[in-house]
Amino acid sequence: MNNWAKKLVKQREFVIFLIVVMLFVLMTIASPYFLTRANLLAVMLGLSLEAIIAVAMVHLMVTGGFDMSVGSVVAFTGASTALMLRSGMPVILAVVFGMCLGACIGLFNGLIVAKIGINPFVTTLSSLSLYRGLTLIVTRGQNVTGLPSSFKAIGQAKVFGIQTPIIICVVLLIIGDILLRKSRFFRQSYYIGGNEHAARLSGIAVDKIKIFAYVLTGLFAAISGIVMTARLGSASVTAGTGLELRVITAVIIGGASLSGGEGTILGAFLGTLLMGLISNALTLIGVDVYWQTFVIGATLLTAVLIDTISKKYKKS
Repeated sequence: MNNWAKKLVKQREFVIFLIVVMLFVLMTIASPYFLTRANLLAVMLGLSLEAIIAVAMVHLMVTGGFDMSVGSVVAFTGASTALMLRSGMPVILAVVFGMCLGACIGLFNGLIVAKIGINPFVTTLSSLSLYRGLTLIVTRGQNVTGLPSSFKAIGQAKVFGIQTPIIICVVLLIIGDILLRKSRFFRQSYYIGGNEHAARLSGIAVDKIKIFAYVLTGLFAAISGIVMTARLGSASVTAGTGLELRVITAVIIGGASLSGGEGTILGAFLGTLLMGLISNALTLIGVDVYWQTFVIGATLLTAVLIDTISKKYKKS
């Protein structure tokens, strides 16, 4: 039992879980509104779109990559889907179009990183500006409104009182966690992130798996963008601004490493949950909303420092 307890404490997910529990206790004492059903559902609804992207982002970071363009992809795919709906395209076809568009963006990023060899940061940072600019071009800087109610139901309908974005998020989290833990194909990503050269020598199709990871990230960013558009009832040109930093921060907090080879879906969700609870706590205790961006930046810096220090500690 002692050995089992020691192993459990060393797990990043367990540590984050304890922090989440402590935050729950403190906020329950600090605010009578925190532990209400309405507030907890609002927290889950707010973090659901980030958690959807985090499912794919943690897989990408396990391979040693990351994607700074997901926020712009959310805006671009959401706006493109809305424009297709405005033109008279059926809802199902418009949603499929938006998802395919996100996957194609991911394929574009993946090919540049895996085949041409350009640094993921440079590639996806360029894509961030590229697709944010395209969003402004196709919308002419105006939000796209007048969407059909059948499409809005994707983000606004409720099942047993729970909004569909939360349900979509939970389903993708469960499927993603099972695949990353049990699937032989997805498990190969850990070998690539741990030692890419050794992975190539062992016969793993490194480039294909890297490209697939970017395609998956683009696809999940598109799903998030479509769900966000449906939830708001319109496509906003500013949608997803700063989303990439929040997602990457949550994934790193959850145990993923910037150097690759580490990370779990459960950890990414717990990291996202912790970020969501922090934002909610700041709001409930009356902290100025502008401080939340500062807190996100400070949290990211702290997470990176912890990751770097722990790497050096393991090597020593």
